[in-house]
Amino acid sequence: MLARIYRPAKSAMQSGKAKTQDWVLEFEPASARAPDPLMGWTQSTDMDGQVRLSFAEKDEAVAYAAAHGIAFQVTEPKIARKILKAYADNFAYGRKQPWTH
Repeated sequence: MLARIYRPAKSAMQSGKAKTQDWVLEFEPASARAPDPLMGWTQSTDMDGQVRLSFAEKDEAVAYAAAHGIAFQVTEPKIARKILKAYADNFAYGRKQPWTH
C-alpha cells in the first residue's frame, strides 16, 4: 500500500488558487476500476482509494505516514512561472505575429 503526498495544482477552470495550499495524502489504487454490468458505473474493491487526508505542512503528512507505517512517495510541486504581459503589446508596431483582424 503506497501513498502519495503532494500539493494539488490549481483548477484549470478558474484563475484562483483555492485548495492548493494544503498537502494531500492519497493512496495509490490497489486494483483497477471496472464497470458495473448492470448500471455501467465504475466500481472498485479498493476502499483505500476513498481516503484523502489534508495537512497544512509537508512534514505533518510525512510524520503521519511514518507513524502509521505507510510507505509513501513525496512529489514536490512545480513552481509556476509568471508571464508578464501588457494589453498594449497586442497593438505594438513590432509584433512577432501579424494582426489578423
